[in-house]
Amino acid sequence: MKTETNVQTLPRAIQVRNLLIDPPLFLAPMAGLTHSALRRIMVGFGGVGLLSTEMLSSRRLPTENPRVSPYLIRTETESPLSYQLLTSSEAEIGRAIDALHAFGADAVDLNMGCPSTAVGKFGAGVMLMERPDEARRIVAEARRRTSLPLSAKIRLGIDADSGKLKAFCSMLEGEGIDLLTVHARFKNEPFARNPRWAYIAEIKECIRIPVIANGGIFSKEDAERCLSVSGADGLMLGRGAVTKPWLFAEIAGSVFGSDIEEQALTLPDVYAAFIDALIADYRPIYRLGRLKAFTHYFSLNYKFGHSLATKIQSSNSLDEARERARTFFANNSEESMPALHRNR
Repeated sequence: MKTETNVQTLPRAIQVRNLLIDPPLFLAPMAGLTHSALRRIMVGFGGVGLLSTEMLSSRRLPTENPRVSPYLIRTETESPLSYQLLTSSEAEIGRAIDALHAFGADAVDLNMGCPSTAVGKFGAGVMLMERPDEARRIVAEARRRTSLPLSAKIRLGIDADSGKLKAFCSMLEGEGIDLLTVHARFKNEPFARNPRWAYIAEIKECIRIPVIANGGIFSKEDAERCLSVSGADGLMLGRGAVTKPWLFAEIAGSVFGSDIEEQALTLPDVYAAFIDALIADYRPIYRLGRLKAFTHYFSLNYKFGHSLATKIQSSNSLDEARERARTFFANNSEESMPALHRNR
């Protein structure tokens, strides 16, 4: 089993059909988090090769209005953008992909890794790895309906079965998947469990399409270690990039040698920009919940961030939350904040 690679030999970019992903850093689709307001903050720092929506229901998608749907709002700066589809049946794929074409999607991703029990009840998410015949039909239909880059995001499966995992990945490639992202944990493993990056190296040995590693990347050191162990062609960042929206920029500059402009923003500036983005494009009913979800992670930048998180979680309005955040920032000086470092 391959366990180590030289990070310096990795390509700076990945070409997938007509889409150049440079640097090979991907934003993970995360429910309630991977929306336009957060994507705009990340784009402002730089370093994101491919953005993502949160997972979208293939059944409901054709009736959604992209101008007002909190799942579909998008600005011109958010490019390239992959749209992730959640489905359990090939019958839902056609109309959903037609809708994505109308929305101007740059790529399409199939969710075959969500471990949620609610999702699993419908045979979707990671449960498709237990239904390879249906997964095959879904991929084949998606491939037939679009010429856009088509990717899939999986986990390592329900339990440790290397042969089963490799067969599933080979099937995905054979049916037309252009790029594969692997969250390196099994279905029931919590985030607290260290990711199993070495399994990705095994997958790399059996397929030729680019393989992206996901899970447990919170720093440039994590990024380097993951690439070394997994041999992956790129990285997908999730919770680490919500906590530190500048993490893409740090990894792009330090690991992939991208030219990233230094910025002097402070944490209160970042938080205020996030609120401004919510106010600019989201209906009032959708703002506070998204601020609470973001604050859960962003507050980890502070030694006493649990206080900020608690105050925002108990807020009854966006105005109340914003005022509570201002008070917290005023009482937690610059000295308590990490430097937003941009140097390569």
